[in-house]
Amino acid sequence: MNDTGAVLPADSDSGPTSMASAGEAPQEPREPVLSARNLVRGYRMGEQTLEVLAGTHVDLYAGESVAIMGRSGSGKSTLLHSLGLLDRPDSGSLVVHGVETTTLTRSARARLRNKRIGYVFQFYHLIPELSALDNALLPRRIEVGPLRWIGKQKEMREHARALLDELGLSTRMAHKPSQLSGGERQRVAIARALMSEPTLLLCDEPTGNLDERTSEVIADLLFQVSVERSHTLVLVTHDSDLAARADRRFQLHEGKLEAFGA
Repeated sequence: MNDTGAVLPADSDSGPTSMASAGEAPQEPREPVLSARNLVRGYRMGEQTLEVLAGTHVDLYAGESVAIMGRSGSGKSTLLHSLGLLDRPDSGSLVVHGVETTTLTRSARARLRNKRIGYVFQFYHLIPELSALDNALLPRRIEVGPLRWIGKQKEMREHARALLDELGLSTRMAHKPSQLSGGERQRVAIARALMSEPTLLLCDEPTGNLDERTSEVIADLLFQVSVERSHTLVLVTHDSDLAARADRRFQLHEGKLEAFGA
């Protein structure tokens, strides 16, 4: 039960069976992991309001990859933050795993975000004083709280070590961010995003701060882990080559998403 009194639905993504055409086997209709309708978000600038999202629609499905492109300042990060429950839209509907999030309290949104959504940012956002291992552990420590952490610490540390090892950081776990390369920092950020085993992996310019060769390596990792774990991968990017690898591509133009590409 969430803070609004509504019961959170089960994790199943399947809906009721649709009617099949004659001679065809019945198929389960796909239910979106996330469904956004008429999202509006603006910011006050003096006496005026700058409308960044102007009635944005999008459905995201389990296991697919989606790229969102657009010029600088078009609102891509605002959209990603709204979809990922870091920001609340001014109006519209945003349903994540069957839960209408716009009516949730701040704490309920935080719990749903921590459970369902992983983030990878352009500038890593690692804690300078923490090792790679402790940075990766941070979301789970916050999620379980200090009392439960005592009992779960060993299990969670093993999980974090396994993720960092999988991402090629087996010999770098004790290093702090200042001792890591840009690509290594982004690997730590990916491990951190995966720690809670999210269903949505949202990436805001994940290769924008890396050289070309390292960008390709990080892109390969993101697509690899999303396929292996059946994540819904959302990439905000200026990189047309990276966007071309996604199953679907959108351009954010004048506050709305426009599909493009095959």
